Amino acid sequence: MIPRKWSNRRFLVQLAAFLLLVVTPLLNFYAHWTFLQGWYQSFGIGDLWIVSPLEGLESLLITREPFGPLLVSVLPPIFLALMLGRVFCSWACPISFLSELSDRILNLFRRSKSPRKDVWKLAKQILWVALGLELAASLMLGAPIFVFLSPPGLVGRELMMWIFFRTLALEGVIIVVVLLLNLITRRFYCRYLCPLGGLLAFIGRWRHMRIHRDTGKPHCGACDQACPMGIRPSQDEGQSAYCWNCGTCVDTCPHGQLKFRWYVESRPSAG
Repeated sequence: MIPRKWSNRRFLVQLAAFLLLVVTPLLNFYAHWTFLQGWYQSFGIGDLWIVSPLEGLESLLITREPFGPLLVSVLPPIFLALMLGRVFCSWACPISFLSELSDRILNLFRRSKSPRKDVWKLAKQILWVALGLELAASLMLGAPIFVFLSPPGLVGRELMMWIFFRTLALEGVIIVVVLLLNLITRRFYCRYLCPLGGLLAFIGRWRHMRIHRDTGKPHCGACDQACPMGIRPSQDEGQSAYCWNCGTCVDTCPHGQLKFRWYVESRPSAG
């Protein structure tokens, strides 16, 4: 059996990130300890606030006024994406955690241990359309749409609503719909519809950490079947903007053909 080194590490990081979303409002509400505040759209650590790049861009486009503290707050996630790519999506996003958790539960009842086949395969470029439409809608409405309807943000908001008010908001249905779409196509929302993922993927085109393929070794295509994003690492699509560096292909490859590699000089990837 191939060891799932990266998959297990990723799941533990996702779990820790999700627990942080649970613990933070608990500490705020019961212990009145506010050193940690918010959720991943806007997360405060003491006096330092880290803001999602998409929320920062929406604010800049709507107000047309650069705000110094906001610009500083978006720098950490932008730097992370420039170094490691879209790893927030694959390693920390609560939607990814819930998706992976549901996958692990469903796999307990599946006879076949091979990856599920995707029913709908759409053009990967739809991700850029989703990003463009979201920004255009925010401009036309004069409101940051993704702040209110972001599925990752809704997870944090629903947890806070339950802890503070013992109720859930109607928008939480969006989370359920996103998770149900995984039954049709793995990570459907993440692949095609997430504007934050699209922005991080665009920034990640210049990332330093990429999936490297050893061309001197045989390839069987097992990595292509396993990739939750529907790309083909065997064809070097692990170098593309659509790869989110989850490590599934590295774990799956029986020939050790794939590995993470740090590129000293970044360059824009395809896509």
